[in-house]
Amino acid sequence: MDLDAYVQAHHPEWRRLEELTRRRSLTGAEADELVDRYQTVATQLSVVRTQAPDGQVIAYLSALLARARNRAVGTRTTAWAGVRHFLLARFPAALYRLRWWWLGTMAANVVVAGALIVWLLQHPAVEQSLLTPEQVDQLVNHDIEGYYSEFAASHFALSVWVNNAWVSALCLAFGIFGLPVVYLLWNNILNLAILGSIMTRHGHGGHFWGLILPHGLLELTAVFVAAGVGLRLFWSWVAPGDQTRVRSVAQEGRTAGTVALGLVLVLFVSGMIEGFVTPSPLPTWARVGIGILAEATFLAYVFVLGRSAYLRGETGDLDASLLEDRVATAA
Repeated sequence: MDLDAYVQAHHPEWRRLEELTRRRSLTGAEADELVDRYQTVATQLSVVRTQAPDGQVIAYLSALLARARNRAVGTRTTAWAGVRHFLLARFPAALYRLRWWWLGTMAANVVVAGALIVWLLQHPAVEQSLLTPEQVDQLVNHDIEGYYSEFAASHFALSVWVNNAWVSALCLAFGIFGLPVVYLLWNNILNLAILGSIMTRHGHGGHFWGLILPHGLLELTAVFVAAGVGLRLFWSWVAPGDQTRVRSVAQEGRTAGTVALGLVLVLFVSGMIEGFVTPSPLPTWARVGIGILAEATFLAYVFVLGRSAYLRGETGDLDASLLEDRVATAA
């Protein structure tokens, strides 16, 4: 890279950021501009460090970023800018970058669940070994529907959110080890297949899926995302590529943290659907339609907003300037 040409091309941006840091007060638009230019210059500093290291330029940009960071602290727009950046760029970009991991996890689980249900329907003796006729009758005619209406909707939504967040957190926390994620997914899919086959065999398949699908589409997608990201974390030390294992695991670990925070919101939505829509008196087509709409919205969020952010250079990792700060502190 021609450093002189790079400096000449970007010097007006640096002068503009320097001008903003020297102003006594900033309007709302100028505060937003300060944050945006701070992020841009931080990326440019990273480029200079890696491709054409020059002590004078690095010192100038580092000092400029320090002044900009100090200037931004305390402005009311900074926190909101961070939240906006997380929701509109960092989180969806992480989902998009890791899409093949969680889409592959989703496809594998759907295939295994379908195969298990077909196999269980063809082998009724397995059901008889698991449950007595009385237990089957209780499950088919009372337990499934009663599960969704036993508690107040608000309390039920909260309990569902906590449970699903816990399962997703386990997938992310133990993802570095690989096998625990597979074990968690297997238990989840096995339980679903057993219930589905029993309800279908006894003529309640439509009723069962009408209760499961409204919330289950988004809920299971969130679990598959957590599992896929966890497996990617495992693979980051098995096959780190052109990075060291430490850097590879650190990068994917930070991205997993991004996904964990974002999934809290996704699971909150699925919990609200399960608490208020699934047990509602709405017709089945309406309840399932709400579930499909929620799933379609999530996929659009990933493949429209996430793709756009990813093409702009977002990866789901921390901002380059924050990483620079950590390196400087450690030094």
